[in-house]
Amino acid sequence: MKNYDLVVIGFGKAGKTLASKFGALGKKVAVIEKSPQMYGGTCINIGCIPTKKMVEQSKFAKFHSDKMAYYAESVANKNALIKALRAKNYAMLDDNANIDVIDGVGSFLSEKEVKITKNDGTTQVVCAPNIIINTGSVEQKPNCLISSNLVYSSTQILELTTLPKHLVVLGMGYIALEFASLFANFGSKVTIVARKSDFMPKEDEDVAASVLSSLQKQGIEVILSANLKEIVGEKLTFESAGKLHTIEADAFLAATGRVANTADLALQNAGVKTDKRGNIITNEFLQTTAAHIYAVGDVKGGELFTYISLDDYRIVFSHLCGDSSRTINNRATHASSLFLNTPLSSVGLKEKEAAAKGYEIKVAKLALSGVPRAKILSHDDGFLKAIIDAKSGKILGAAFHSVDSSEIINQIAIAMELGATYKVFQNQIFTHPSISEALNDLFGQF
Repeated sequence: MKNYDLVVIGFGKAGKTLASKFGALGKKVAVIEKSPQMYGGTCINIGCIPTKKMVEQSKFAKFHSDKMAYYAESVANKNALIKALRAKNYAMLDDNANIDVIDGVGSFLSEKEVKITKNDGTTQVVCAPNIIINTGSVEQKPNCLISSNLVYSSTQILELTTLPKHLVVLGMGYIALEFASLFANFGSKVTIVARKSDFMPKEDEDVAASVLSSLQKQGIEVILSANLKEIVGEKLTFESAGKLHTIEADAFLAATGRVANTADLALQNAGVKTDKRGNIITNEFLQTTAAHIYAVGDVKGGELFTYISLDDYRIVFSHLCGDSSRTINNRATHASSLFLNTPLSSVGLKEKEAAAKGYEIKVAKLALSGVPRAKILSHDDGFLKAIIDAKSGKILGAAFHSVDSSEIINQIAIAMELGATYKVFQNQIFTHPSISEALNDLFGQF
């Protein structure tokens, strides 16, 4: 058994950043990763970076007559990017003499001991006073019979080198909608099949309607209230309105959710408990039910975003090496973005949420069709929406279905974090032409 100051199970954003920080402080760290193809974590290898690279490349597919060739080229470009980033992330840790990157599957023997089972069957035991669980999440399989080799997870479809003629997307979450949009851009016929009766039910109706209209302009068909029955070969069977329906396709994307990746951890040996959904239970400092074991990133549930994982690092580091001032209760105000052909970005409360909480609200909307920058980009789909507290003038939330929304939404988040009123955007001088300058007109309505 080898002793360390810190053991990290999983090479994700929070874990690798903690390892790097501890290593720089002269602490001995072991980072356990079961797959060399996952150095750097989900975001770099199978999540944010490869999908957004494909989203961006898909926007240029319309300029290529040979869609199949361009798609294959795009996959190759994506793979080259991932390979470079993976190597950079591995070197970031491996080049530090205080950090050992160990390939293998980590599982708890006790509260402070972790067994590593390597690919050749040999084992190694490591021990540390503090252990970080950073194993992320895995795809959840659809709840239906599957007898087909044409059903792909989001990870698997990223490796598909042949552009599907017809892709059926099962689900309506972020992953489902992003893949639907990018494959439609590349030239696939795309059908979304979802169980829920309303499109994007968590969004305000006007926002959901705008996104649906944009997807339909891409040629995407959306089927709601569908109860999946089976996928056999090239045929999907589902029930809707009491009738059975079938769709034939040459590819199916199962994007029906993700669950915490804890199967290999033997958490019971360490006294680490999970909730009814399988997420590791943590407190405000991200300590598990075993106080010296922390869970960070997707494995604890909640918002499954890499920037939340990065903030998890800040919280744990503050608790282990700082003044413990950082907790999940004082995270900075932050936005989220859905990277469609026309991105949807939002922050704070939705209109219906603000009303439900009893706020007296005012709402402003601005169509992109009147924004010069949107005209220049030939991308004037969508609109900007802001919700404010009528009494204080403070911004309660915003939803931007707009080109460049993933950038400008951060301005709203910062203003909200600082407690600014809508007037800061009424009077701010922005560059021209930019999408940001539309904030003058949006907030000028109040």
